[in-house]
Order: sequence, then C-alpha cells, then structure tokens
Amino acid sequence: MNVTIHTFATGLLPTNTYVLRCEDACAVVDPAQHPAAVIDHCREHGAPRLILLTHGHGDHIGGVAAIQAAFPGAELLCPAADADMLTDAMANLSQPFGMTITAPPADRLISPGETVEIGPSRWQVLDTSGHTPGGVTYYCAEAAAAVVGDALFAGSVGRTDIPRADERRLLTNLRERLLTLPDNTRILPGHGPETTIARERRSNPFLQ
Repeated sequence: MNVTIHTFATGLLPTNTYVLRCEDACAVVDPAQHPAAVIDHCREHGAPRLILLTHGHGDHIGGVAAIQAAFPGAELLCPAADADMLTDAMANLSQPFGMTITAPPADRLISPGETVEIGPSRWQVLDTSGHTPGGVTYYCAEAAAAVVGDALFAGSVGRTDIPRADERRLLTNLRERLLTLPDNTRILPGHGPETTIARERRSNPFLQ
C-alpha cells in the first residue's frame, strides 16, 4: 500500500492543505483560500472523492467551495461539534479578523472513533479537540502519518485564547491521543513545517 502526501501552503496565513492519495483514491484535507494549485494537482493526478476537515476555523475551510465546484463528486466531512462553523463567519473566527469566510454545509458529520477510508488506507479519527470543540486528527498507522490541523505544531500547540477553546482539554487530548503514537509518526500540522511524535515528545515545551 502506497500512501503519498502532498502539501500546499495557501491562503493569508498561510494554511497547509494536504492531498492524500492511495492507489486511485484521493482526499483533500483542510482546503484553504486560493486553492488553485490544489485543483491543478488533482486535475492532473486524479479527482478527490473526499474533503476532510480537521476543524471549522475559517482559514481551514476557505477553499471548500472551490474544490467542490471543480470536483462536484467530492464529499465534505466535518467534525460534528464544529459543523456550525462552516456557515457562520463569526463562529469560524473569520469575521472577527475582518473577513467573511464560509463553506457549504457538510455532507457527513464525523466523530472520534470513526475510520475514513482512502482507497485501501484507513485513517482513524482521533479526538484532538480543545483548539475548537470538535477538532480531530486523521491518523494512518500504515503511512505513519497524522494530519492534526491546529492541535499540534513543531514546538507548539494550538491557540486556546480564542472563543470556544479549552486549554486543559487540548493538552489532555494531545498527551492521550498523539503522544501515545509511534515515535516515527509524521505530524502534519495546519501551519508551518511537519514534525514527528518523537521530536515533540522530547522537546515541545507545552507537553513536558
């Protein structure tokens, strides 16, 4: 089984959009604003069947409508507790930052404990909420990779000084759900460079 992961940093912050491929199947994770490069990649290499969201903040959903317009068959999956953020610019925090970003409603709501299939690869939905009420991580053991959204970064963790965030919940979930993964697991965050579980367990000051 060959899983490939392509990263596109787009939008104003910028935000990492990931294209996950396994055999003839493809999923786009957290399509940010201005996803032209993502669309071009998918037109060349194969259309996505799924759009996966790690959480509902505006910088992670700004490209959803464009991806769905380019690939009408792509099903949008959103964590259940963040569903209202897709259509509410105040809830997804884009409006307080001077933008109005929304996305179409989810086709399917997901919860921790479920599994998402991308071809023969299986991605576990892990509870990494705390940055938002419903934040999740998509983890594939065979690929040794976890797409974590804004829960964990290289040397840092997601912000909790924002509405609906919960610092204790986030740190508990990171320790129980992510730091228990194998050392070689690639951590693919919503912003900045990727890291590994071993590196964050050893040196992340928020997790000591």
